[in-house]
Amino acid sequence: MGKFKNNIEAFAVGYMEAEHDDVGYRISSGMLNQAKHHPLSLDENAFFAGKDLPVPRWRTDGPQGVRNSHGNGFVVREDMLLANIKKYPEFAYELKEIYEYFKGKDTTDMVNAEASDLARSIAKNKLGWGGGQYAWTGGHGNPDYGLIIRNGTDGLRRKINDYKAKNPEKIVFYEGLLLTLDAIDIYAERYGKMAKELAKKCDGEQKKRLLRIASALDFVPKRPARDFFEACQSFWLLFTVDGIDSPGRFDQYMIDCYRASEEEDRRECLEELWQLFHSARAWNLCIGGTDENWQDEANELSYAILEVARKYKYNTPNITMRVSRNTPKELLISAAMTIATGIGMPSLYNDEVVCAALEKIGIPPCDSHDYCMNGCNQIDIFGKSHMGLEDGEVCLAKCLEGLLFEGRNQISGEVMMPSAGDPCSFDTYEELFEAYKKMVELVTDEVTEMANITQRICAEHSPNPMRSVFIEGCIEKGLDYKNKGPLYGHAQILAEGIGDTVDSLAALKYFVYDTKKYKMDEIIKALEANFEGYEELWHDLDSFPKFGNDDPYVDEIYRNVTEHFNRYLQTKKAFRGGIFTGGCSTFQRAASYGIALGAMPSGKKRGDARFADSIGAVPGCDTKGPTALIKSVTNADHTLACSGNVLQMKFAKSVFGTEKGMDAFISLAKTYFSLGGQQLSINVVSKEELLDAKKHPERHKDLVVRVGGYSDYFNNLEEGLKDNIIERTMLGL
Repeated sequence: MGKFKNNIEAFAVGYMEAEHDDVGYRISSGMLNQAKHHPLSLDENAFFAGKDLPVPRWRTDGPQGVRNSHGNGFVVREDMLLANIKKYPEFAYELKEIYEYFKGKDTTDMVNAEASDLARSIAKNKLGWGGGQYAWTGGHGNPDYGLIIRNGTDGLRRKINDYKAKNPEKIVFYEGLLLTLDAIDIYAERYGKMAKELAKKCDGEQKKRLLRIASALDFVPKRPARDFFEACQSFWLLFTVDGIDSPGRFDQYMIDCYRASEEEDRRECLEELWQLFHSARAWNLCIGGTDENWQDEANELSYAILEVARKYKYNTPNITMRVSRNTPKELLISAAMTIATGIGMPSLYNDEVVCAALEKIGIPPCDSHDYCMNGCNQIDIFGKSHMGLEDGEVCLAKCLEGLLFEGRNQISGEVMMPSAGDPCSFDTYEELFEAYKKMVELVTDEVTEMANITQRICAEHSPNPMRSVFIEGCIEKGLDYKNKGPLYGHAQILAEGIGDTVDSLAALKYFVYDTKKYKMDEIIKALEANFEGYEELWHDLDSFPKFGNDDPYVDEIYRNVTEHFNRYLQTKKAFRGGIFTGGCSTFQRAASYGIALGAMPSGKKRGDARFADSIGAVPGCDTKGPTALIKSVTNADHTLACSGNVLQMKFAKSVFGTEKGMDAFISLAKTYFSLGGQQLSINVVSKEELLDAKKHPERHKDLVVRVGGYSDYFNNLEEGLKDNIIERTMLGL
């Protein structure tokens, strides 16, 4: 019997009552106690059990003041703790003790306490950020859910016990892992009993479904699943207990059980699971791909997933499809048909480039070909890594602004970073570009340092025993998922504002250094005035060729900008044991970056929310068609980017309305990938529809658009982001 009589704060109670053991074990103890006491419910119409498990890792609401989201990072909601003290006066003494104990244990607060003044300034001024703001989440991940489907918790226990015998000095670590498996089984047992009891009050189809759930939970997850229903039930239980993240290579680890079931039953199971994915906001589900011998691995479940996505047209889960030279045409056609619905999915990834990129940083082909995506577009090795999360961002365009204004924020006037000297003192473009690179490196150094601080604090204070069971390397090494346990521990920093930076540098190179039409101080004065009184100068800058139009002059600058960033990142070591790598996806932040950026030599005026939302052009600046855009983008080496190098393209619905149009799109995608492009995200929309949706949102509640690395309902977006999407160039084929 523990010292606490209440389980209102079930996780906190379990954690504190294991005080004599290490942090990982205490987290496991908290998870076990939560499994015993977390309020559960089961709807009489439920198809699978597990919908109301603890609040997902990416949300901060919920009834408990102390949450660990099963190892993803401590969240200490003092307001909720104080509310519970008031709500439950009979346990006020115990709840006050919990409140005092967990003061100062919020991992985000710990990270922020170690931030330097420069790191704070970088985040405040939208130069970028590193790690800290997402410390509580622990980042996205891709655990191998197939392990529980193939082995059951009993099979995993045998593996853990084998390694516990081999590594007796790490016995506490292994005991913690076993507790997490006990927690999963307890949830299953509780749900099974509830299903049996509820079935007694029902009849017909409801009774039949509930008894099926109960029967399945008598067998799984302790033992391997025998059919698709059991596999889905076992998966969903672990998926929710783990915290609602990315299903990963779903079509690969589910296919055997899928094939073991009748067509009608497996179709119904997949559709019911799809409803749960959508309601829970599941993240990235990957289909297709190749093995290390370049054999295509798409299967009938891959096609079924595309079909169900077409049927429901949801914005989630975020579907990605891996393609290669050996991808069947039928699968490409099915993908194009799904994209044609307008949901922005699947996004397409090129195995030829992604695998090469991963192999460059030391991941062998046997594992590079097991990559998948999580969250929006971050690249992970399925069940073998902890590297596919956003560790930070660097806004290249804001770095250039810092160079031109000697470290000052053009809008606020405050000093945001050290100066690289008077920009008017540079005699050549090469000197300017060298100074620009130093500014980027300065911010990158600080961002990666903050990312490493976050990685260290999360490893020390919020290890993840649950993930350690389902990521290869952790059990074998006896090391936690966050503390160098996985086989691969690289880190990922995103570049933002690439197109904006390139357009500005190109204009400066041409007008200041090549033709000498304007002096640098004249341009800076024009920027300070937001071009008022400098109309001719603004017209020259604004009308100068922009990136995305197959212009060699501009494209060379693009190559230098992106390759410098990606190469420099790879010189930085990550706490998790690997190196930092780069990529690009603005997620939903494009408009906010655009507004935070002052007037620029590209002709951008202050307050303009337009901002490059991918590795492509600034919205509306690619005017010469899709072929010109992909030729521009592939001037840079995409194998230097290991974090997802997203290219957004927007097509009119009429393009995808005919077989000829879809064939043309498939040809374009193949061309892009053959030129070395890494990733392609497609919006199929009508500009008129977008404009009407902005004016009359009630008419377009189901309108889905591709935002960055994910899709969302247009009505959910903030106004600046809506404008950014509307302004994207509408391409034809």
